[in-house]
Amino acid sequence: MRLPTELRHPLFLTGVGLYVFACVNRYWPIWRLPTFVNSHLADLVDLPLQLTMVLWLMRRFYFRQPAFVLPTSWIVASWVVIAVWFELIMPRFNPRMTADPLDVVAYTLGGLVFWRWMNRPAQA
Repeated sequence: MRLPTELRHPLFLTGVGLYVFACVNRYWPIWRLPTFVNSHLADLVDLPLQLTMVLWLMRRFYFRQPAFVLPTSWIVASWVVIAVWFELIMPRFNPRMTADPLDVVAYTLGGLVFWRWMNRPAQA
């Protein structure tokens, strides 16, 4: 069984690898990463991974068209929801979380990567 086209995209696979590495390295340090990278790597790949899964689900179960791409408004709305939830709301209720404007920058860069290189019509 082959993975769907969206889930075989090189940037998606790279993002999955980086996300797993960031999570594992946080609890069992393999390499000592600079604090900036350790703090923002997961935030950078967050939107591309989530939006790729949404794209696949929408193509597979809703629109049933391989040419469907997510509208820019959906990408921006996802960025707003993620940024507001994790940087404004959650830090008020969870003392372990902190609001960090650089996380919003990382979400922005990830959203731009998805919009520019990953949000394309599927090819067989």
